[in-house]
Amino acid sequence: MKVLLRSDVDGLGRTGDIVEVARGYARNYLVPHGLAVEAIAGITAQADAMQRKREMQSVAERADAEIVAGRIADLVLHITAKASDEGRLFGSVGAAEVAGALAIQAGLEIDRSHVLGETVKDVGLHQFTIQVHPEVAVSVGVEVEPAD
Repeated sequence: MKVLLRSDVDGLGRTGDIVEVARGYARNYLVPHGLAVEAIAGITAQADAMQRKREMQSVAERADAEIVAGRIADLVLHITAKASDEGRLFGSVGAAEVAGALAIQAGLEIDRSHVLGETVKDVGLHQFTIQVHPEVAVSVGVEVEPAD
């Protein structure tokens, strides 16, 4: 059965796509949840309109993401953690701590799943990548300092 997707469905397609699915999947899940409508004759124009709207929205989101990326591109975040005299951390600094530091120091709320990088176990300057948008990523420095 062919259906027109009204919103993005993981593993199936994006808004405005016409896809072939099992009749039961469409009737029991997609249509009742408002995710799709049956693709009848003449629905192609509606699909084209949805795809154009999706593309325009994607361009706007990417432009916003590039502005945010430019704002944090040269940023160095400062995180304090308990460390030994040799500079080894008693714990570690990872994506959650970097996301928290971004929220506090830069005012940018980023989900920790969008922070990419190795878990830090030493004091010093380290690099993390922030995935602001699926097509926009920016590298930030993280200065891990020993707590007093």
